[in-house]
This record gives sequence, structure tokens and C-alpha cells, in this order.
Amino acid sequence: MKRSTIDLWVGIFVALGLAALTFLALKVANLTPQHASQTYTLYADFDNVGSLKVKAPVKEAGVVIGRVSDIRLDPKTYRARVTLTIEKAYPISEDASASILTAGLLGEQYIGLLQGGSENTLRPGDSIAITSSAMVLEQLIGRFMTGFTNKGAN
Repeated sequence: MKRSTIDLWVGIFVALGLAALTFLALKVANLTPQHASQTYTLYADFDNVGSLKVKAPVKEAGVVIGRVSDIRLDPKTYRARVTLTIEKAYPISEDASASILTAGLLGEQYIGLLQGGSENTLRPGDSIAITSSAMVLEQLIGRFMTGFTNKGAN
């Protein structure tokens, strides 16, 4: 009788531990459910999104205010169309700019928003007109090396 009680408590403890690990894994992977009724959608077009991924954070002044919900190639303009899901508590001015930034030297990429001076705000479904594409490390190295080659030829 005593052995089965201990086994029961060990089983409950293991089940709670697995549930906690699953919750933490989902939280770290940004797979926890979002409340769609408390958000709105904006769009931004970029020439190059680098390694930006769906579920990447959208930040303003370093504060996460939304997530990237979709990335597609526009067949008409051949630009990447990024769908941003922004929390309703954060209105975005109509002359705001969006940039793809990197957390640290080789960290994950995210979208950084910078508010403009307009008092008018973007409505759900609007697009952010001013965008700055991602800096790709390979392209920067290529430009750096090409610069040295051209200087050596003179």
C-alpha cells in the first residue's frame, strides 16, 4: 500500500514536470496562442528580408508590440510582403518606418518600427510606406573585399 502511494506521487510529479517543460518550450518558441481580437494587421514591403522568420518580434523602442505573421513574395513587384500583427494598444503613425534589424552581431532578426511625426495613424490593412531591408552579412563582406581589391589596383 505504501509503495503504490509513493508511485502515485512520483507519477504526478513527473506529469507536472513534463507539462511545465512543454509550456516553457512553447513560450521560448513563440508558439503560445495569441488573442486575434486584440491585434490588427499591417503590411510592409522589403527588397530583402534576410533571414527574417514568421513569429519574429516587431519592436518599437525595444518593446515587443507585435509579431511577423506571414512573409510572401509579391508576384507583381518581386518584393517580400511581410504581414505584421500589432497589438491594438500601440497605434502606428502613417509616416512610420520599418527596418529589419539584427539582435546582436549574429542574432535573430526582427522588425524595428520608428514612429513618424504625423498625428494620423495607420488603419488595419494599411501598409508601411518607408522600409529598410535587411543587411546581409555575405553582401557586406563582399563589398568590403571589393573595396580593398579596387584600392590595390590604383
